[in-house]
Amino acid sequence: MAKRNDPFHDLERMFSSSFTRPSVPGMPMDLLRTGDEYVAELDLPGVDPSTIDIDIDDRTLTIRAERKAREGEIEWLSKERPTGTFARQLTLGYGVAVDKIDANYTDGVLTLTFPVADEAKPRKIAVNANSESKTIDA
Repeated sequence: MAKRNDPFHDLERMFSSSFTRPSVPGMPMDLLRTGDEYVAELDLPGVDPSTIDIDIDDRTLTIRAERKAREGEIEWLSKERPTGTFARQLTLGYGVAVDKIDANYTDGVLTLTFPVADEAKPRKIAVNANSESKTIDA
């Protein structure tokens, strides 16, 4: 079987990798579970805590934050840190107690704690045994 060579595909791949910036999320996040809670840690260095907005609509949690650009006469020698408004959405499952979410911003890290809902925690179900035998008469 002959392999088809597509020069336009190779050219497109070369140009797309050469002229685009690598995709860097505005809010890198770690997500973990510890005991009976989930924890999300989002890096937001340089963000004024008053610009952080967190809301829940149905089971979608939206986080918004703003890092303001420097103002005045500036000659940038290198500018790698993004500025502006960043947003990230998380879809929460039914195993999370959405009414008990806690948020804390310390040293440029936003930590969200999501307790596991009581109905999602493992539990034992007692089995009742009836020692009395019954017969059915026909």
